[in-house]
Amino acid sequence: MAGIDPAVLDAPAGRVETEKISRLWELAAERSGNPAIGIAQPHVVRAASFDVVGYAMMSCADLRTAFERLIRYLLILSDTFTMSMNEEGGGYRVVFVLFGGNRPVPRQRVEFIVATLIGFCRWISGRDVHPVAIELPFPAPADLDPYRVAFLCPVTFDAPRNSLLFAKADMAAALPTSNPQLAELHERFAGEYLRHFDHTRTSYRAREVIVRHLPDGEPRRDEVAGELAMSERTLQRRLEEENTSYVELLDGTRRELAGQYLGRLQLSLAQAAYLLGFADQSSFFRACKRWFDLSPGQYRNQLVRQGAGVGGF
Repeated sequence: MAGIDPAVLDAPAGRVETEKISRLWELAAERSGNPAIGIAQPHVVRAASFDVVGYAMMSCADLRTAFERLIRYLLILSDTFTMSMNEEGGGYRVVFVLFGGNRPVPRQRVEFIVATLIGFCRWISGRDVHPVAIELPFPAPADLDPYRVAFLCPVTFDAPRNSLLFAKADMAAALPTSNPQLAELHERFAGEYLRHFDHTRTSYRAREVIVRHLPDGEPRRDEVAGELAMSERTLQRRLEEENTSYVELLDGTRRELAGQYLGRLQLSLAQAAYLLGFADQSSFFRACKRWFDLSPGQYRNQLVRQGAGVGGF
């Protein structure tokens, strides 16, 4: 079994370990015999699925603002999930990273997140909104029909990231549930609710910044502190209060991402080193020897032998 305590599910601010959630999805896929179970119910989404964040999103003016609210209050929903949104061409690309801890995250869990995001967009907009394109870091499945039905758009498999690209017109269209007065109320309530998670907020927010900036090189502590609008000393103190340090947070984030990237066979070792912010492959080699007691190539070969080279997230 997944080992999830039902009492935790009843707690208002309860958290289930990311490894147990992944195990639950593994069991669901095994026992159902349906490898596409994550997208089996793409339309069963309501505001309650997103807790108070869902209501804050509903009262926004448009989907773009709703996604900004989701990103701002994401910690209410998960402390193992980071998301960003950027304007790209004629639309907006939403990219997310899911951390699995000590267990690889099954594709069903990631695909459920994608289906849930799309389903919620359709529900609050009252329109048949669907992405222009989707990227998933997993091999193409034998049966593509469930993906065509659930997503209604082209899906690129073996991609370097999880992402959804939405048309600008869809993101800018007014929401029928928009209400400026309620938006202010929901935002205040969400902000108060977010303070329930202050004990993890600094490390969570710092990890978000680290993940976002790694492809540009190793982010310095003062840079991360500046983006979090605090001094370097304050960042250090708050991380110490959460029983970690900037060095440990950076190293741990890189280590988990390395396990994911090395599981994506379409990424070269040089590309993996670049995405992790290493200046050269020799630095990446030394880090992998320290993390896994194996070189990057040896660790990848081990994943392939174990059947784990299927995407990473």
